[in-house]
Amino acid sequence: HLERLSNSLAIVGLEHKVAIGHLAEWAVELVARNHALLEHGDDLGLSLFVTPGPYPTLAPAGVTGATIGMHTYPIPFHQWVDLYDQGQPLEVTDIRQVPDACWPVELKCRSRMHYYLADLHARRKDRAARALLLDASGYVAEASTANLVIYRRDEGLVSPPREKILPGVSAAMLKTLAADANVPFNHREVTIDDVLSADEAMLSSTSPCLLPVRSLNGQEIGTAGPGPVFCDAIERWSDRVGVAIVQQARTFANR
Repeated sequence: HLERLSNSLAIVGLEHKVAIGHLAEWAVELVARNHALLEHGDDLGLSLFVTPGPYPTLAPAGVTGATIGMHTYPIPFHQWVDLYDQGQPLEVTDIRQVPDACWPVELKCRSRMHYYLADLHARRKDRAARALLLDASGYVAEASTANLVIYRRDEGLVSPPREKILPGVSAAMLKTLAADANVPFNHREVTIDDVLSADEAMLSSTSPCLLPVRSLNGQEIGTAGPGPVFCDAIERWSDRVGVAIVQQARTFANR
């Protein structure tokens, strides 16, 4: 995550104004303090953001430099516990991925209005759905705040081209786990039909790690829930981090 942040800071010209090493130290200190406030077995989320600093028109004279913020929160297991078993429905809406003419896709940008609007429109079709965004050419890009990966028996795991999606840390972890299981992991253009005809589909993002996809636009995908590739991946992920990820969510969802 810090490496991706460092790259984002370089894109917006702040690489020399923020010491990534100091951010790491402060993050560890904050997590150590706040994790101790949780109930035993609960987990802590950390968000870290950097802005270019005060808006010159409104800032006091002489106030310059980047603004750095961090905050923590208990991981909201209740949001995902049922999705691990039932899968996440997705809906394609008219809201598209922000084109790279606005900002590069590798920039982790916290301005997420397009995600918000896409999810808003998706929930009008299915109250339980979240949005799957297409790019300007109509190819699959990513879900709101998550990478999409599909599985096809004759091809392995498939993700949209690297240059068209945010470099997801969790997607990279999934690629590592796939290599451990001798499952191919490829990048190529992905169509809506590719997703609908996939044997499995899944979302990867930091807090839930990995979620199965149940359907797209109301049409079930594969077994319409957690398939064998998802189950193997989440089990391998749990072994890597020393936590039974799905069981943790089930245990602490209602606390």
